[in-house]
Parts: sequence; C-alpha cells; structure tokens
Amino acid sequence: MDYGKWRYQQQKKEDKSRANARGGRLKQLNIDTIRIGDHDLQIKINHARDFLKEGNKVQFTLRFKGREMAHLDLGRALLTKVKQELFLVSKVERDAKMEGRRMTLVLQPDHKNPATAKPAAAATGSRPAGAMSAGSSLNLPPRPAAAAPAPTAPRPAPQPQPQPQPVTQ
Repeated sequence: MDYGKWRYQQQKKEDKSRANARGGRLKQLNIDTIRIGDHDLQIKINHARDFLKEGNKVQFTLRFKGREMAHLDLGRALLTKVKQELFLVSKVERDAKMEGRRMTLVLQPDHKNPATAKPAAAATGSRPAGAMSAGSSLNLPPRPAAAAPAPTAPRPAPQPQPQPQPVTQ
C-alpha cells in the first residue's frame, strides 16, 4: 500500500471524527423584561426547542429593569415556566441564578422518549418517595403536606317552624 494514500485516509478519518466530536454551541436567548407577553415567550421557547433538538445548549437571560428588581419571584416563575415547557427535550445544567440585574438559566439537550418520560417533579409540585431534597442530610423533619380541605356534608334543608296557633276563647 502506498504510504501517501494511507496517510491521506488517516487524515480524512481524523477530520471526520473531529467534526463529529465538536459539541453543541451555547445559544443565548434574551428576555428583556418580566412583563413579556405569552406569545413572545412561546416564540422564544420554540426557538430554544429547535436549538436543543440540534444538540446545542441554551441560555436564557432575563434582564430586570428599574423597579422590577423588587419582583425577583416573577422572574423565577417565568423561568420555571420555560423549564416546564422544555422538559421533554432538555435538562437543567444550571438553574435560575441571579447575577447582578440578570437571571440566567442554562439548559442542555436531553433526548427522552416522550412515551416513557415522567412529568417534572416541579411541575406537579410533589416529590416521588425517597427523593432527596435540599437539606436532607441535616436530619430535619420533612415539611407537612398541604392538607386538602375536608369535604363538607350537604346541609339538610331547613325544617319549617311550627306556627303558634292563635288562642281563641
């Protein structure tokens, strides 16, 4: 075999493996305010879904302006909604974190089979039995579950009061 031909084939193999080994890029989606409309947010979520299906990581950056800094809970709720929408195609690499006036969330692609996927624990609000939670190694008692209101029995219909009979003499 010709050494030059062999060397050429080896170089082609290396180039091909290098092209396949290149990881996904980080795509950044900016949300300029917590007052974003539902439709605008859905467009950003759909773009993120496309990026994740291509194998790219997605970083959501939510900017707080002025008095919005007093409402960080609204920003967290917005990013939680994003996580729930993209649950089937991603997993959280870095959860919502404040950095100055910005809150960032990084998602990485995760190819789950939609038929076997379970809903997110955060979406349902309950944890599976035996799930670890923050502070579990501190031997603190678990929080009591929110009690559902007890069903009330239907009230009986009010009985008519007997009318006093007029006394006649």
